[in-house]
Amino acid sequence: MDLINNQPNITDILHHMGEYNLPGHAVAPPLFQNSIFCFDSYEAFHEALANEAEHYIYSRGNNPTVNLCEEKIAALEHTEKAKLVASGVAAISCAVMAFMKQGDHAICIRSAYSWANYLFRTYLRRFGIETTFVEGNTIEEFEQAIQPNTKVIYLESPATFTFTLQPLEDVAKLAKKHGIKTVIDNTWATPLFQNPADLGIDLVVHSASKYLGGNSDIVGGIVCGNKEDITRIFNTEFMMQGQVPDPFMAWLILRNLRTLHLRMPVHFRNALGLAEFLEARDDVENVNYPLLPSFPQYELAKKQMRGGSGLFSFRLKTRDLNKVIAITNHVRYFKLAVSWGGYESLFEPTALVFKEGEQIPDDRVSLIRVHAGLEDLDLLKEDLSRALDSVR
Repeated sequence: MDLINNQPNITDILHHMGEYNLPGHAVAPPLFQNSIFCFDSYEAFHEALANEAEHYIYSRGNNPTVNLCEEKIAALEHTEKAKLVASGVAAISCAVMAFMKQGDHAICIRSAYSWANYLFRTYLRRFGIETTFVEGNTIEEFEQAIQPNTKVIYLESPATFTFTLQPLEDVAKLAKKHGIKTVIDNTWATPLFQNPADLGIDLVVHSASKYLGGNSDIVGGIVCGNKEDITRIFNTEFMMQGQVPDPFMAWLILRNLRTLHLRMPVHFRNALGLAEFLEARDDVENVNYPLLPSFPQYELAKKQMRGGSGLFSFRLKTRDLNKVIAITNHVRYFKLAVSWGGYESLFEPTALVFKEGEQIPDDRVSLIRVHAGLEDLDLLKEDLSRALDSVR
């Protein structure tokens, strides 16, 4: 799984694309932290207002710093165009809602990110849109879920916490046969390790807060697709909902993108190393990492992805919540925090999302999500070992 050989133009995109004629021959792209743009004539002003998706008028729509960021990420995802938005949730909602109306039907994988689940389970129902939820492991599930009014299939491969995969190429072919739009959250794999558009998926969304930002210092999202779809999203959802990306946020992403091809192989190496380490322990029941040979969908993972990111989960053999709490309180180099995708390693037991006194399902009591950061692998292994051994 050689990232550089698979994507020979990666450094051209990250380091040079769109940067050949920067103002004042600057080495780094400047920050356009302005709200409005002016025109030389009535005619130029009139032309811009007639097609705001293609002009600089007001930074709520387009901005040079934002657009350069979009250009690079679209190229990374092998799509024609991209739209940067204020958060990953904004990217999901505008990509889905642009292609749905009252009375439509959607299909969503059951283990999608919690706010994507909320969008389909609760929010869209306010507008008379129903959703069928599927595990998504087989194409037959999607075939059986399709209805005459199905307009969107929402995917997340690998999925949150379980890291199960969907057969993307098969789903894309099925959707196109029925005129259904496909949307996928590709945050986990990043464009370096998976390009869903090459497999036929229509729209690819990311939480840019994760690996695209990479330093836990921004909140943002992006949706990538063909020019027609992105223009529709711009005109129907983005401009109306005001999901405006701050130019400074875009500038930070541009800065951090320059090291994406260096960071991701380290996350991959550390995650795989930790997954193998945990799998070998007698107090661990199972490890969920798609590029681990024991993972049930390992062959599909190798087919669809060139590598993996730093995020995975594992389940302890114990179902004693007090032991889970003790282990959590013993980690030293893993930070206890939500989200992921930064330079730091994270430790998040699933039990945390359940309220005090609420019954925790058996398969969730000792399920722990880990993000392998950029620290030394041996240091991370020692930290986990010390924490796990504290309850023996």
